Amino acid sequence: SVGDWLKETPNQIILTVSLLDFTREMTKTFENLQTNDQAMQAFYQSKVDGLVELIDLVRTDMSKADRMKTMCLITLDAHSRDISLKLVNFKVTDVNHFEWQSQLRFEWREAEGDCFIMIVDAEFRYGFEYIGNGARLVITPLTDRIYVTATQALKLCMGCAPAGPAGTGKTETTKDLGAMLAKCIYVFNCA
Repeated sequence: SVGDWLKETPNQIILTVSLLDFTREMTKTFENLQTNDQAMQAFYQSKVDGLVELIDLVRTDMSKADRMKTMCLITLDAHSRDISLKLVNFKVTDVNHFEWQSQLRFEWREAEGDCFIMIVDAEFRYGFEYIGNGARLVITPLTDRIYVTATQALKLCMGCAPAGPAGTGKTETTKDLGAMLAKCIYVFNCA
């Protein structure tokens, strides 16, 4: 069961496998759209059902660490549900559509024996940096746009300096992107 898997598995593996599975299942859904025009809607409903199951699980008696793992998975799965709904609403049927390509997509490649993260035309190896069992950032459409901008800058070996008023999430978004890529992030406040 999902509950047993959550208790036995470290958080980083849970989150990475969840994202790998989401990308794999979404790719299958795009293939299924060729013969079933309701495949995306069915996939969206499966994400909703999975979230309900996780919400029911988090309300049971569990340790603080297991509750945090479950909450992190709920946060990522809620974003996966939102992506699915967006693809349904935009009637996306092509795996190459920008609405899908602009999402962080995780893929395990047997030939390299490694995990890769793709977004638009950028591709990164999973960093395997320890990310711990802390809370995850809720990913909004603005977060998605920042992910695209920052990863395109990384692809071009350029820097990225988010600007804006204090307290709007620039640092947290950058740190969360680092966590998604499993890369070490150092924050310097030069004020």
